[in-house]
Amino acid sequence: MFIVIAGAGSVGRSIARELITKGHDVTLIDRRPQQMQVASVAHAEWVLADACSPDSLSEAGVDKCDVMVAATGDDKANLVISLLAKSEFAVPRVVARVNNPKNEWMFNAGWGVDVPVSTPRVMTALVEEAVSVGALVKLFAFHEAGASLHAITLPAHSRASGKTVEQLPLPSQVQILTVLRDDAPLAADKDLALEPGDELVMLLMADNSELSNAIEAVFTAREQPPHDS
Repeated sequence: MFIVIAGAGSVGRSIARELITKGHDVTLIDRRPQQMQVASVAHAEWVLADACSPDSLSEAGVDKCDVMVAATGDDKANLVISLLAKSEFAVPRVVARVNNPKNEWMFNAGWGVDVPVSTPRVMTALVEEAVSVGALVKLFAFHEAGASLHAITLPAHSRASGKTVEQLPLPSQVQILTVLRDDAPLAADKDLALEPGDELVMLLMADNSELSNAIEAVFTAREQPPHDS
């Protein structure tokens, strides 16, 4: 399939990489030059343009795509992109990211959305269902790719508290996809400082006890000094 993804942030790039491993053709479109990280998804086509513009969508080949994914961090933009994709280009399938759960009611067929995906609601539900503080828990596996999605909640006094994502001594087979804080997803930018209670969703390119133990060691609580009697 040919898939166009609007929004080349961490979410859009992660979706693109996974789709490409499945053999799909992907084009990423974003209006922000700093998001043109071509090397991060080298096998995708990249378009620097505003996806809310019909001309830009035409340039990206939306009139020929099988699926349009509106994955920006702006709900208003995702609605406009979805409506244009469906009404102007007759895209068969439109998937839209919902950033704020309060806006879910608008993401429907009237706005051209076939499949709304509420990132905060999905991620929070998965984490709340499965994760205990300080323990690495598998959410689901990508069997063909041999990868898996895991989550962990930082305990109080975690070794990782105050450290940025870039400073975490994680194995190379681990990629942090997003950080949930106060029920909202944060981009796992390298300069994001972690706090106790943060819920991290991670992609593991291997799944074994040694890797799990190494990850948990990064986030466990520090040993507290004994209290004076």
